[in-house]
Amino acid sequence: MSESSAIPPHPDAPRSTARRQLLQAAGLAGVASLMTSAPAEAAETGTGAGPKVLRYAFRVAETGFDPAKLSDLYSRIITPHIFEGLYTYDHLARPAKIKPLTAVAMPEVSADFRVFTIRVKPGIFFASDPAFKGQKRELVAEDYVYALKRFADPANKSPAWGDLEEANFIGLTALREETLKSRKPFDYDRVVPGLRALDRYTLRLEVAETRPRLVELLAGGDLYGAVAREVVEAYGSEIAAHPVGTGPFKLVQWRRSSLIALERNPEYRERYFDAEPAADDAEGQALLARFKGRRLPMIDRVEVSIIEENQPRWLSFLNGQQNFIERVPEEFVNIAMPGGKVAPNLAHQGIQGYRALAPDVVLTLYNMEDPVIGGYTPERIALRRAMNLALDIPREISLVRRGQGIPAQSIVVPNTSGYDPNFRSEMGQYDPARAKALLDIYGYVDKNGDGWREQPNGEPLVIRRASQPDQTSRALDELWQRNMKAIGIRVEIEAAKWPENLKAAQAGALMCWGVASSASQFDGQGALGRYYGPLAGSANLARFKNAEFDAIYLKMQALPDGPERDALFRQAKRIGIAYAPYKCHLHRFITDMSSGEVHGYRRPLFWNDWWQYVDIEPSSSAKA
Repeated sequence: MSESSAIPPHPDAPRSTARRQLLQAAGLAGVASLMTSAPAEAAETGTGAGPKVLRYAFRVAETGFDPAKLSDLYSRIITPHIFEGLYTYDHLARPAKIKPLTAVAMPEVSADFRVFTIRVKPGIFFASDPAFKGQKRELVAEDYVYALKRFADPANKSPAWGDLEEANFIGLTALREETLKSRKPFDYDRVVPGLRALDRYTLRLEVAETRPRLVELLAGGDLYGAVAREVVEAYGSEIAAHPVGTGPFKLVQWRRSSLIALERNPEYRERYFDAEPAADDAEGQALLARFKGRRLPMIDRVEVSIIEENQPRWLSFLNGQQNFIERVPEEFVNIAMPGGKVAPNLAHQGIQGYRALAPDVVLTLYNMEDPVIGGYTPERIALRRAMNLALDIPREISLVRRGQGIPAQSIVVPNTSGYDPNFRSEMGQYDPARAKALLDIYGYVDKNGDGWREQPNGEPLVIRRASQPDQTSRALDELWQRNMKAIGIRVEIEAAKWPENLKAAQAGALMCWGVASSASQFDGQGALGRYYGPLAGSANLARFKNAEFDAIYLKMQALPDGPERDALFRQAKRIGIAYAPYKCHLHRFITDMSSGEVHGYRRPLFWNDWWQYVDIEPSSSAKA
């Protein structure tokens, strides 16, 4: 589809006609005739006497709902609506601001940022579950101790263990290592000096080294929310299907990779909408004025479908089967929001659009342990850097992404500390001539005359790129192959489902793969974790190891924010760029849209929970 063919329907056309014309403009006339009106069940708004239902679709399947075993974004959108951390982000504050959630107040912190004392609010209860044997189960400080210990349990193989290990709670790593050595079950009853419940409601955390930003970790309810031990023990290996927390929603239905349904937790405590948007934030102030004092959550049910292909997911929104679409597919963005404004025919129906530069980065990872593309010798570094220079990121942004992004200069993402919009590097360059020169200099030449380069030792040079069987991935793969062919490198695409590729990447079984990384906190050091040696196999999917980088990374953890830490950010970024275990492609603009009945949405920056802050009610601007 060319952008010139995207002719918006007349704004006064009936809704069914407008939908049909939009589909035809998008080159989807074959399905437009099937959609003269929305199905009866899709037309239900969930307003009035009926339940208020938010309906949307993930483009990637979830993996499960056990926080200790998660790393994927989509599962982590579900979990913070079920589990609650001690702290959370103010939904409307920009820049980001952390505030208490289940804690009474912000922590009492020692002068050296090593001891954190936190009091949990009394009277918070877990959602009812058979594991509690008919008793109301109150949230206590020990639940957070147990939840954090689960990441250290080798049996859980937690992808997030590296973050807990970095925090360095006194005694926790030692208990894990003792468990690994003895091959005995993890002793959850062992007192860990750095993770202690002083009494029923008081939590004392002690770390071995200065950690000025530890509270940001504690604000991640998607991973570090409170978990009840008796629930985990009751469900055993099936715990991923039985999440039970203190949050505003509870899981009521799960068909793997198909449907996830949650309903309002009827036992959720009295909690009311409140926020602190900046004084000059007109949008935030308007949302506060509208919803302040409303009891949370404001909706009754959330139904999440899994629709991996972009076209069907977009059509499900246009046809009223969904009333919200998170991440409008790039190929439809310029039809839906030309020039950054909602198309007239959609605006006439009350549809709203939201566009923001996301705190994320799109990456290609290279397995540093792979015998062809990995390694630290000059010729292997040259191969990766040449491939990076050959990737036409401007074309990826303009054609595949439909202009929805800006070139990335490093792995550190917008809206976080350490991100410098003026920083420039080789990572942001497209230079195929220089790429060819690098390959020639380091012996990657066509030795047998077949038109493809061989390795310096004469063996075939074939790059195996993991991918997914969806439309966007296919378009990216085609561009990738074209770019590599232009410099004489042969590429084979190996497609599999995203969760399968993730498992393979964590195991070091992929040569290279395209992924995206999103920030979960304001501190930009989280992105640098993708280079940190001890995180190999978790955040560090490239399995990169460099002693100089690791020393910088550790030093940064203990420093307060300021010029000295900013200088280390720049130094760390340049090491990553020089060795090139990743290609940083772009930072994306994300466009979300909602029907006229959904009110109060604002895309979060680092946090994944927002359902409790939106309402569903008739829209006065929508016309039949």
